[in-house]
Amino acid sequence: MYAKSSHNAPKHLNSYDLNTNDVSDFALANYDYTLPSHCIASYPANPKESAKLLIYNRLDKSIIHSDFYHLFDFIPKDSTIILNDTRVIKARIYGTKQSGGKSEILFHYFLDLANTAMSATHTIAICQVRNSAPNGTIISLSNGYVAKVIDTFRQSYKQIIFYHHDVPMHQAQVFEMLESIGQIPLPPYIKRHVEAQDSAQYQSVFAKHNGSIAAPTASLHFSKSMLASLKAHFTLSYVTLHIGAGTFFGVESSDIRNHHIHSESLFISKQNANLIYNAKKILCIGTTAMRSVECLARANHNPSQDFSVQCNLFLHPGNKPIKTDYLLTNFHLPKSTLIMLVASMIGIKECQRVYQEALKNSYRFFSYGDGMLIL
Repeated sequence: MYAKSSHNAPKHLNSYDLNTNDVSDFALANYDYTLPSHCIASYPANPKESAKLLIYNRLDKSIIHSDFYHLFDFIPKDSTIILNDTRVIKARIYGTKQSGGKSEILFHYFLDLANTAMSATHTIAICQVRNSAPNGTIISLSNGYVAKVIDTFRQSYKQIIFYHHDVPMHQAQVFEMLESIGQIPLPPYIKRHVEAQDSAQYQSVFAKHNGSIAAPTASLHFSKSMLASLKAHFTLSYVTLHIGAGTFFGVESSDIRNHHIHSESLFISKQNANLIYNAKKILCIGTTAMRSVECLARANHNPSQDFSVQCNLFLHPGNKPIKTDYLLTNFHLPKSTLIMLVASMIGIKECQRVYQEALKNSYRFFSYGDGMLIL
């Protein structure tokens, strides 16, 4: 079904450049749009290949409407495909405080205790806790697990040590606990309870490394058979960027260039980094794969070593990609850094046109929604 096509893909836009003197590209208001609630996908397409696919050609600004059954008809044949193999953890857990009040904890990441006296005995998790949880609060979880709030971290976040039968837990044990008693943290715009199938549906088929609290959503479109076809016909390179809650944060600065983006942990092995360096053309599957590639491209990196950094790269029309040729992505939240990343490739005016075209043709938006391929 997914045999590699001889479709005559567009030439790469070597001379493509945005007019960065156009102030409209930097006005936050231009990244806003009205989205009817029924356009927000609450469930993924079934089968995955039936999701709609909008193909945008930067050469002639044309738009084609298709679906993921025909994705391989449009991928340029000499592309190296970049995939983010992060794995979404069951980061949301529930418990009871000593007062009897219910509590909800959302795990974010571990505090780096390297080279400190505590590193041998403690693992400190950075979490959000719903409802009041002053320092010293003890929250009883299921199966003998306990969370103790030890400090406040950056406003609404808490430093927490997890225990199992009074013994402090290390990172691997915390991940095991989350897998055992946690729930997949669906995005806030999916207005329903988590269901059993979300554990598989909100996870890419190539997810490997624990660490994300949100899925790299373009990856969710790939079934096992589609992945097998990718492997058979293209060079694949994997990156690991762990996605945090910052991916859902809106930009507030009226001039988007003044926004300070969140930071996320990025790892690329030397083997995968060299595949990226040597690629003729690069197709990034999702915005996180693209940020990873562009972060690597901007770094003073020794190709003989693995690449490991905190990535806080903000791509927008004033900071365009220098390595990425093509992008597969979903349709994103208004005023988000993700829609600004899309505009870094096509400009805000074309971005507005594409989004209105998607709305007119009943595309489904956000994490479980349909996709677009920028060529």
